[in-house]
Amino acid sequence: MPKFRRLSAFPLVLLLLSGTAAPNLAHAVQTPPPQSAQQAQGDSVFADFEGNNYGGWTSEGTAFGAGPALGTLPQQMTVSGYQGGHLVNSFVGGDAAAGRLISPEFRITRKFIAFLIGGGGWQSRTCVNLVVGGKTARTATGPNTAPGGSERLSRSGWDVQKLRGQSAHLEIVDAATGGWGHIMTDQITFTDTQPPLAPQMQTDVSQVIASAGPRLNIPIKNGAPRRTVTLRIDGKVVQSFQAPLADETPDWWSFVDVGQWKNKPLTVTVDTLPENSKALFHIASTVPAAGQDSGYREPLRPQFHFSARRGWLNDPNGLVWANGEYHLFFQHSPFDWGGALKYWGHAVSPDLVHWTEVEEALEPDKLGDMWSGSGVFDVNNTSGFASKDGKAPLVLIYTAAGQPFTQCIAWSMDARHFTKYAKNPVVGNVTAGNRDPRVFWYAPTQHWVMALYVEENGKHTIHFLTSPNLRDWTPASVFPGQPGTNFLYECPDIFPLPLDGNDKKTKWILTGADTQYVIGSFDGKKFTPESSILPGVLGRGFYAPQTFNDGPQHRRVQIGWWRTETPGMPFNQSMSMPLELALITTKNGMKLTYAPVKELESLRATAHTLGAVTVSQTGGPDPLAGIHAELVEIRAEFTPVEASVVTFTVRGITVVYDSKKEELIVNGHHAYAPLLSGKQRLTIYADRTGLEVFASDGLCYVPMPVNLNPDDTILSLTVKGVSAGFNELTVYELKSAWR
Repeated sequence: MPKFRRLSAFPLVLLLLSGTAAPNLAHAVQTPPPQSAQQAQGDSVFADFEGNNYGGWTSEGTAFGAGPALGTLPQQMTVSGYQGGHLVNSFVGGDAAAGRLISPEFRITRKFIAFLIGGGGWQSRTCVNLVVGGKTARTATGPNTAPGGSERLSRSGWDVQKLRGQSAHLEIVDAATGGWGHIMTDQITFTDTQPPLAPQMQTDVSQVIASAGPRLNIPIKNGAPRRTVTLRIDGKVVQSFQAPLADETPDWWSFVDVGQWKNKPLTVTVDTLPENSKALFHIASTVPAAGQDSGYREPLRPQFHFSARRGWLNDPNGLVWANGEYHLFFQHSPFDWGGALKYWGHAVSPDLVHWTEVEEALEPDKLGDMWSGSGVFDVNNTSGFASKDGKAPLVLIYTAAGQPFTQCIAWSMDARHFTKYAKNPVVGNVTAGNRDPRVFWYAPTQHWVMALYVEENGKHTIHFLTSPNLRDWTPASVFPGQPGTNFLYECPDIFPLPLDGNDKKTKWILTGADTQYVIGSFDGKKFTPESSILPGVLGRGFYAPQTFNDGPQHRRVQIGWWRTETPGMPFNQSMSMPLELALITTKNGMKLTYAPVKELESLRATAHTLGAVTVSQTGGPDPLAGIHAELVEIRAEFTPVEASVVTFTVRGITVVYDSKKEELIVNGHHAYAPLLSGKQRLTIYADRTGLEVFASDGLCYVPMPVNLNPDDTILSLTVKGVSAGFNELTVYELKSAWR
């Protein structure tokens, strides 16, 4: 999965500087640079980090390396805004590294401490701290909180007039290991000239909510520093999480389910807040919070694609049928619109269409964020986790994205509340890039199989492991991938399909996150390819799909992450429609096909059945004229005369079929879609956040994320060239799956 990462456990500490230079601090103290205008007025440079080592500073962990960095480090965006040739840069080894850089003691003699700062906006985790008397007296956090930010350092500082005369030291802290999990600092100066001041912070700010439940509303400000919120009942910590809290008006509201402690006093503590912050005041136990809409009726809420109630969503995880319901787990950032701090969200459905989101299944822990993985229903209790009455456990297998990445398991008896295995991890680190375990039961030899993505010597490989019990794993084989390609990068899936519906001709499909696949055979330990690398999904914004384990009727149903960005909403991204996969023989060999599951037919409301009709360029009305709909399913079968171009316009988005080129063009995106026996069959679904188009009996599947104009509900059909004879033309107005 394209991933963000976890927290590490370093204590909060702050940096302060004084006008008295301690010996062997940094190059600036030992050999001052030429004086600037401000320095000429009496400023004292405490550290400019221009030496080859940190002098008298103490380095802990791995993030800061052996000495100051020469600007930009490998795999880092271009760093700017620092002075001279060196700076402190904790991107040594990437965002996964953590550590702390501690200055010698000094005495505070000036009014202000100024410095340059850049890097991640993790409150108390990517920061510069001033420590006085063993306590953090001032802190400054890096400015960036999400991908797309700038690696530019900017000037900041503290007013330390009230601390004059006291002994202090500085700590540069990198205790974050996810996206933007690094800090940069340069040019620390003691001065009487006021710099731009970092906010004055309060620490461990608390309030008591007299009667908890059923939910605690959390005010979110996109891009704000992430702060740690701790919930206590009767003095005991019951939950802790990080969120970019809104000090003033929230951009949106997230929430925490606290119904299990209903009517008990709940103490809410935030680790640090600006002195005038209203964040703690906003945190309240009411339903709903101002601006919330619990009915899934927000303007950009997809109406028949699953999306999380709040926060960021990406890879589908743990897809499994168990106890009479479908389980969809997913990468979730419940307090972040941009995808930091990964949990496993969880939703259930009786029919793949109507989903109910339940509480988070997995939360980040000391082993890391919860990255992608699998779910299995251990009906034979091979794991030994079953209850005394013999009820089978639902087991999750996931990547803990810490230092290092490892594979772990958790189980549940009620399919709602999960317990992590006390002896995690069950598979140790293989390389720096190992993740996304895909696990299933291989019946012929009665063991579990794990397909694990491993980045190895610059190649994307799949390691196969086997286990009798989900706890003890043995390496079995390695599928080598293809050097110089993205084939099999991340999120592998492997599954059997009958060729042309014949169970005696079953083949195995091995696929990666970008949906390219290989057809072959599998003996429970080794995959043997029998085809070249084949293209999968032909559209845009479809990534990291997974198929359901143990689905009824032995269908192979797949769901992918559909990258539908929803600006201004309290949620971001969604899942594709559920797709039924099949394997067929074509004139060009064996190929996968994709089809919307039949359960989606339950959403059909009004049907416009237009029957057999011929549409030509030269005459006749538009057969779709007068049909208006927001949520739409269109079914069409037509025989185009040579060189005809058939164009459906669906709420402003064009779906074009060029019969001469045998090409489908959706919103300008081209995909090969052959005529079959001279005919073309199209199925078009339109939701608020895009279209999904199926052609050539599912050989061509084109998802297209695009936010549709809510004021445009017009449908039309035109033909250029000659004509097209339609054997079927039906438009269904669809209901919302949420209502």
